[in-house]
Amino acid sequence: MTKTTDTNKRPRRRQILLGTSLFLVGGLMLSGCAGTTSSSSATTGTSTSTGATGDVTVAQAATEVTESDSSTTADTITNTTEAITAFLDTLSDEQREAVTYDYDDETKTTSWSNFPTTFVDRAGLDVADLTEEQQVAALQVMEALLSDDAYETVSNIIASDQYLADNSSSDVATLGQYYIAFFGDASDTSAYEVQFGGHHLGINATLDGTADAITFAPTHLGVQPADWTTEDGTEVQAFDGIYTDAFAFYDSLTAEQQETLTSGEVTMCAPGDTCEFTTGSGLMGSDLTDEQRELLLDLIANWSGMADEESAAATRAEIEATLDDTVIAWSGETTYDMTQGDGINFSISGPNVYVGFQAQDGSAGADIDGVVTSGWGHVHTIYRDPSNDYANSVEQQAATGMGGGGGAPAGGGPDGN
Repeated sequence: MTKTTDTNKRPRRRQILLGTSLFLVGGLMLSGCAGTTSSSSATTGTSTSTGATGDVTVAQAATEVTESDSSTTADTITNTTEAITAFLDTLSDEQREAVTYDYDDETKTTSWSNFPTTFVDRAGLDVADLTEEQQVAALQVMEALLSDDAYETVSNIIASDQYLADNSSSDVATLGQYYIAFFGDASDTSAYEVQFGGHHLGINATLDGTADAITFAPTHLGVQPADWTTEDGTEVQAFDGIYTDAFAFYDSLTAEQQETLTSGEVTMCAPGDTCEFTTGSGLMGSDLTDEQRELLLDLIANWSGMADEESAAATRAEIEATLDDTVIAWSGETTYDMTQGDGINFSISGPNVYVGFQAQDGSAGADIDGVVTSGWGHVHTIYRDPSNDYANSVEQQAATGMGGGGGAPAGGGPDGN
């Protein structure tokens, strides 16, 4: 297999803001968080991080990667494996030990969350503490793993956090960490997982060369704010693609279908929760036309299809096979207009997919004049596969910290947002 790589460093397709290396906590409305679990090869949390240089931010490092292209699952696995090897080569022995875990280590289920990194220890290394070379190499792993659109979303999520740190009213200055960890040995011939994230991001991607398969279940995507402008006048909308797909599906429905959809029960399964994956009530997939089914699958693909076209198509087919038994519910606004109302919430729950999308009802103190940092502008989401979370390598452990495991109040986390 071949790998096409542009050796010229260049910004991604959308300009993102460059600034300091510390990010800001957003809202915590999705209940549940992860606790700390010991690892066979490293401990979790900031104790594994070393040597912050302050030369670059994670947001800046995200723009310094070289572009690669993968159209097949095998290409993605090979390119990601090579990127991991290159990243590990930049690390000290101590850092390599801290970033790697056994494939079946249960830490992978308790070291990611929609809570800030100060509340829930992450596995691996804090990317913000690495040298510029190491930071860029870490982000190169994500570039190799993700499609162009998915990488753009991820880098804009990071940039939006950076924008909060630089411009919001909050004085919280300890929540900028994005951690990277690997579970299992990166290889074309064995399964391993890449874990990357912080507060508004938690990617768990399992790559299995033996099965020629990639899964992103479970993964958390969040954003705050969802619409802002850089100093040079470039508009950044990290969730515009998701919002556009969501309303394309909603607008395709008849008035009767919309009434059924909005009268249903929007469910939420939080990171760190073992989850019963209750479907609740709403619009059934079996009641959709062929066109509507495709639009729903397009929406789900924002989470399930974040890598190459081949792996995205394979996951899409698995979800489509049980779409008749999938329930969709919606609450909130019915028009994509971020100047009106408080945003939207929806859930998509079936045998092979769970997506929860929740607008946060507060800014968690991250207020910026003229910028929406709650509702439309502050969103947490979760994607899981009830039949294949973590590629069935481990079972989700109940969270033990910050009211996790279903113990958080219905209104949110410790800040009530």
